[in-house]
Amino acid sequence: MLEAISSTAISAGQAVSRATETQVISPAATAIQSGDDVGFDSVMKQVTTDAIGTLKAGESASISAMQGKESTRRVVEALMSAEQALQTAVAVRDKVVQAYQEVVRMSI
Repeated sequence: MLEAISSTAISAGQAVSRATETQVISPAATAIQSGDDVGFDSVMKQVTTDAIGTLKAGESASISAMQGKESTRRVVEALMSAEQALQTAVAVRDKVVQAYQEVVRMSI
């Protein structure tokens, strides 16, 4: 999971150079490419917003399935996507906490 996060961060940085080759770019790479709020906080805010949206979509798909309005396939896809977003968010949180702990342990 951590390798996926590392590769995602690396690929987000390389997405700008590949933007002319491929038209599919992640929201974080779009912010980098357009020059809007290039800071770490804005990228994390966008990733968090996307994860929350994915979790809400999974929840609404589950509710729709209980009401008989949604297919099983769609519900499974939405829930798997929500689970992946949650696992990614937890892994990122763990890495941030680990980095903070390492900074705290540094001698001045």
